[in-house]
Amino acid sequence: MTTSAIARDAFEVFGTTAVLLVSRPGAIGQARSIADRLLAEVDLACSRFRPDSELSRLNAAGGEPTPVSATFADLLAVALRAARLTGGDVDPTCGRALTDLGYDRDFADLLAAGDAPPRLTGPVGPVPGWTRVRLDRGGRRVRLEHGAQLDLGATAKARAADKCAEQIADRADCGVLVSLGGDVAVAGQPPEDGWRIRVTDDHAAPEWAAGQTVTISSGGLATSSTSVRTWRLGGRTVHHIIDPSTGEPARSCWRTVSVAAGTCTDANTASTAAIVRGAAALDWLHAAGLPARLVRHDGTAETTAGWPYDDPGDAA
Repeated sequence: MTTSAIARDAFEVFGTTAVLLVSRPGAIGQARSIADRLLAEVDLACSRFRPDSELSRLNAAGGEPTPVSATFADLLAVALRAARLTGGDVDPTCGRALTDLGYDRDFADLLAAGDAPPRLTGPVGPVPGWTRVRLDRGGRRVRLEHGAQLDLGATAKARAADKCAEQIADRADCGVLVSLGGDVAVAGQPPEDGWRIRVTDDHAAPEWAAGQTVTISSGGLATSSTSVRTWRLGGRTVHHIIDPSTGEPARSCWRTVSVAAGTCTDANTASTAAIVRGAAALDWLHAAGLPARLVRHDGTAETTAGWPYDDPGDAA
């Protein structure tokens, strides 16, 4: 199988760009149909910006047990697993913190609004914490305690990429790469030279932008960054990666972290946690055996666990 046989489709979803690559050109239409259906289910389940989403209804339920769909239960279980594995560094109860920062609408609308006054006049504190979320997965009911408000953005998009890749590979009988805003999942038989992925601060950056090109043949790769999804609030620049211990945007020594793992979900969990953990992330990623590239604010990079060496001509 050669890269010349690859078919491509790109479209907008979740306020970002989705890219589908399949190794059998005749399968691209079927692949898009599968992706459209799955992504619509995820959006209806957990969008913070849709009043009719399950997540919005749950956040508005005032702590009452709320029935949820199998899709929502799966996405929430994934988020709670990420919180458990990271000791709470990736926490789904950051919903109110993001709203207080003004991130209560599609990102394009947030940027168009310009610099806004702060929502809060008092001190900001830790988020309620993932242990305040009670999921009865068998009964498909959820209860939020102590005023917890959910945001599943740290894991739901990556989980959606994994599910799309798995189902397309299985049903269309081809190799596939799914990228949702730079959260990448691959499945099926890869091209002979693997799937080549450009790793940068911004997945939408041009080919010549500072970064590195890497190759994967299975699993997933995700990048988290504090330098792209930013906006102005009360005269300061803020971003969307929340430190659960403070309820504020994480103050990290890393501007961007990319991680490869067995799934896109695990890669995204690790890249987000690394931003929150700061310098301590290096030892943590090494111990976990996760290949990663961590970029400081001055553009210098560190790598872990076999991530390929940056060619000086390729990187920042």
